[in-house]
Amino acid sequence: MLMLGIELREHAALAVLVGEDGEVRARAEADGSRDLAASAIDALARVTASNGAVASLGVSSIAPESPATAAALAALEPRFAGAFAHDGAVASGTAAALAEAWIGPAKHARDIVFFAVDEYTTAGIVRDGVAVTGAHGHGPAVAWLALNPVEREDYRRTGCLQTEAAAAGIVRRLVWRIKTGDRSRVEEMVDGDLSRITVAHVLDGARHDDGVAFSVVRDTAKYLGMAAANLVAVADPEMLVLGGLMASAADLLLDPLRTEITRRLPRFMIDALTIAPAALGPDAAAIGAARLAAAALR
Repeated sequence: MLMLGIELREHAALAVLVGEDGEVRARAEADGSRDLAASAIDALARVTASNGAVASLGVSSIAPESPATAAALAALEPRFAGAFAHDGAVASGTAAALAEAWIGPAKHARDIVFFAVDEYTTAGIVRDGVAVTGAHGHGPAVAWLALNPVEREDYRRTGCLQTEAAAAGIVRRLVWRIKTGDRSRVEEMVDGDLSRITVAHVLDGARHDDGVAFSVVRDTAKYLGMAAANLVAVADPEMLVLGGLMASAADLLLDPLRTEITRRLPRFMIDALTIAPAALGPDAAAIGAARLAAAALR
């Protein structure tokens, strides 16, 4: 049986065709900066071409309640009649958690927390194989973890953790340091055009002994460690799976993040916790959506 899964991001759609064993048989990403619904249709058409009929379609979204997600779902439903297994879209963090619990490092664990940061901060909780999302399906809304007692307008718009620790926040903090007089090689990487700095520049600078970039990365690890400790304290998982930059830049983030978690939690919690980097990368949410849809239709 072949399963379809898709993740709707802010400006793109990523679709996968997955076998019963979790292997990704086909993958396609389409730009959605102008029309997310059209990009979803395009990505799904590309992964289903020459692959025969599919049994189910699962949809995940970085913003399940957004008008763009609703429009995409409305466009997909008539094209995949009978394949939709659930109403609406599952949150990307929840879908990714299910995927990592299926074929990732948590496949032998019963209770897990998935936590990732990249362009966005996302999280998911799986207890005994079932996603835990709260009374209204919004949890765990990790972007809104309050980690700074200072009240700011940008925190009210996107959440404290999202503002400080997602890619844009990492770049913003480095740019602020440069503008206040700190010297960084990252400025040379972009020929002095600070608007061109990306999170990849910051990470590269930290890897090459740029003191300012390294300091920003360590501050990021502190935010992420506090957030992870809060998730562990609330959910009491068997395993904490760290994705996004925490997996792809594990050489920079994993050790200081572990240190921060250890500082924030009691020894009995730390001793009972396994921490592992995620394995499925950017495909995780789409794979999890495919798995969830297939299970619902059985």
